[in-house]
Amino acid sequence: MTRAVRTPAGSRPALAAALVLTLVAGGFAAWTGQGWYAAAHDDTAAYAAERDRALAAGEQAVQNLNTLDHRQVDRGLDLWESSTIGELHEQLVDGREEFAGQVKAAKTVTTARVLSGAVTELDERSGRARLLVALRVTVTTPDSKSTDKDSRMLGELTRADGRWKLSGLGQAPVGGTATG
Repeated sequence: MTRAVRTPAGSRPALAAALVLTLVAGGFAAWTGQGWYAAAHDDTAAYAAERDRALAAGEQAVQNLNTLDHRQVDRGLDLWESSTIGELHEQLVDGREEFAGQVKAAKTVTTARVLSGAVTELDERSGRARLLVALRVTVTTPDSKSTDKDSRMLGELTRADGRWKLSGLGQAPVGGTATG
């Protein structure tokens, strides 16, 4: 003879509630896991990280090329050359001696501080980027007088061996044009 197992009358709703809660928790875990996986494998995050690397390297390179101390010209020009690539690098190397002589004769100290910057274009595949940098350049003369000048620079970056370097640099136009 078999004996039927009896459960207390109040336990069936509790068991049903526990089962429902388990299913809801499992569904929620699957949904959030899928969202986490999608975010971790999203190209947008990788693109943003590469943009940030390009911006940091570009800002530093623009600051380097606007900073030079007549007492340490060779060190400063070495930094310029290590921050650049391509035609810009070749121009700096070719004009190094003449420029060093001019800076030593003027006996000036020029320091730059980046105020803000932004990457305006980024092509990860070709390893090219463009940026706009606002900076404050302070020039100190031999008589210890200093002058501040704010400027905006447009730069081009090229990625080589996993590092972004400045391949072009110019003054950004200031102001707008009048329309008639």
